[in-house]
Amino acid sequence: MAEHNILGKQGEEAAARYLVMHGYNIKERDWQYDHKDIDVIAEKKGILVFVEVKTRSSEDFGSPEDSVDDEKIRNVLQAANVYVNLKKIDMAVRFDIISVIKEGRFYRIKHYPNAFGASDWRPKIAH
Repeated sequence: MAEHNILGKQGEEAAARYLVMHGYNIKERDWQYDHKDIDVIAEKKGILVFVEVKTRSSEDFGSPEDSVDDEKIRNVLQAANVYVNLKKIDMAVRFDIISVIKEGRFYRIKHYPNAFGASDWRPKIAH
């Protein structure tokens, strides 16, 4: 596995631990649909949270969260729509970003709730 893929997996693991420590129930990790993925799907207080995790070894080339571009947002929204329909979920949803910087053995984590997507987003119902 390429070094950047290993770093990404380590960041996702750190983000999942962070979420659990903050009262989230992890539903899925690395959920994929049609070459689109959602890093973490979690639930807290009746809200289903789709989390995009971005990990870097430094901020030399910008903050990790800055790399979540319009295409990535579209992909997460599309995958979330499929997930909600497949699982027949009827609850509020939210889209978060977790930024992870690995500093030696430690991880610096920033959590951005409601980072993108409308707060009143509802899935398109599949017919």
